[in-house]
Amino acid sequence: MDHKSAAPRPPMGWNSYDYYDTAVTEADVRKNAAVLAQRLRAFGWKYVVVDIQWYAHRPDRLRERYQYIPFNQLHMDGFSRLIPDPERFPSAAGGAGFKPLADYVHGLGLKFGIHIMRGIPRIAAQAHAPVLGTALTADEIADPADVCRWNPDMYGVRDTRDGQAYYDSLLELYASWGVDFIKCDDICNTDNWTEPSDRARAGRHEMRMLRRAIDRCGRPIVLSLSPGPALLDMAEEYARCANMWRITDDMWDRWEHVKNMFLRCRLWQGLGRAGAYPDCDMLPLGVIGGKFLDERMTRLTRDEQRTVMTLWCVFGSPLMLGAELTKLDPWTLSLLTNREVLALLDPANTRRELSREGDLVVWELIPAGGGRCLAVFNLSDSPVEAGLDLSGGVDMWTGGAPDPHLPPHGCVLCRLA
Repeated sequence: MDHKSAAPRPPMGWNSYDYYDTAVTEADVRKNAAVLAQRLRAFGWKYVVVDIQWYAHRPDRLRERYQYIPFNQLHMDGFSRLIPDPERFPSAAGGAGFKPLADYVHGLGLKFGIHIMRGIPRIAAQAHAPVLGTALTADEIADPADVCRWNPDMYGVRDTRDGQAYYDSLLELYASWGVDFIKCDDICNTDNWTEPSDRARAGRHEMRMLRRAIDRCGRPIVLSLSPGPALLDMAEEYARCANMWRITDDMWDRWEHVKNMFLRCRLWQGLGRAGAYPDCDMLPLGVIGGKFLDERMTRLTRDEQRTVMTLWCVFGSPLMLGAELTKLDPWTLSLLTNREVLALLDPANTRRELSREGDLVVWELIPAGGGRCLAVFNLSDSPVEAGLDLSGGVDMWTGGAPDPHLPPHGCVLCRLA
């Protein structure tokens, strides 16, 4: 089966990171999944993704000093594979892993995902722990010179048959849990080399190993690669191995982050296809920040929020929301449930940046069923005129006549006959 069939459209869902950082619990996941199912599932939102360090013991206890605690206690099975912290994920106790939580998510009509770091746990190498499917131990397949600069949990895995056996064992475990989505970090752009052209080198063979392991596990699993920015000269390899890959650093609720995305979308236009999508990162909408980053309603203005949703959809990016869904407000909900705007994600549509004159950017989208859509963006700090004849069109956000007067950082999304 072609791996692209796992994601016929850009995946849409919720990820725990933007609100919970490293400290998400099972109770947090369950309550957000329930809201996703009740309020957003009917509009195509279906993935529930547990982000980083679900295997770590109390990872938030030294947050004033570390985001990722060096030499922290990590939970691991007998074959060098990380497993959920049972204190934060009680249903994982007794070797159950994430299966009970995945079963709950599936019971809501949703799909379940997890974040992983590239490589093998350093604690497994230090303990000379066994690796399923091989006579070697973790220290023999680990590359101690290959480490992530920002996270202390893993060593890289050597490009060997036994290294592949380790990845095969991981996916065997994840498939038994019912995992539908994997976000693999420190692999798209490892930032582990001085020269930009080398930055994916450390993770390239592990990207291929992960792809083979998913193909062998017998379960369709969406593969998402992080962090960004992805490397343009790796576009074909990303598409061969993954379903989505980050084209940016972490995206937060700052206008400069949004404005920079227009350049990245311009560079990556035309390099996606059905089942393989350049990813603009998580939507910084709603209530984010949580315990560690100052809980807040997004700092983006409403015009900027509409610009984010419009750009992500006309570009064709996956949509992952990091907001606390139990605090979902009517305005944010309206942005996430506009069926006509979400339909722009269809990979059968044709899309391109039509023009850019100073801070006025125009994207054109031709729906597969016919017609034409124009998105006009004002990236400047002052109001401007759209400069295009939009008469006879319909504003896809309001349902009325398009307003050619664009506010600072605002846009108009117009369906033309």
